[in-house]
Amino acid sequence: MPLTQEQKKQFKSIGHHLKPVLIVADNGLTEGVLAELERALSDHELIKVQLRIVERESRLTAINQLCKAGHADLVQVIGKMALIYRKNPKVNKNLSNVHRHHG
Repeated sequence: MPLTQEQKKQFKSIGHHLKPVLIVADNGLTEGVLAELERALSDHELIKVQLRIVERESRLTAINQLCKAGHADLVQVIGKMALIYRKNPKVNKNLSNVHRHHG
């Protein structure tokens, strides 16, 4: 289910304070990157990804591939940063960026 505008707004405000937990360089979506993506989405639900890819088109392609691979929704892209979200039904509320900012 796509994110609502309200959810996106909420996630953007949370995401603003996050540090990137995943960095994608020119070598793209390696096995290591995908494993880290999976772990980060499971733990945090909402994550910031830094893309160290010079070309804009390649960056956007990588972001789309990340979202597809992680079954995640893209919240926003600003320059070389992407904010992506995937709900975890068995979330650890101490780790989830979404739950920690609710309180």
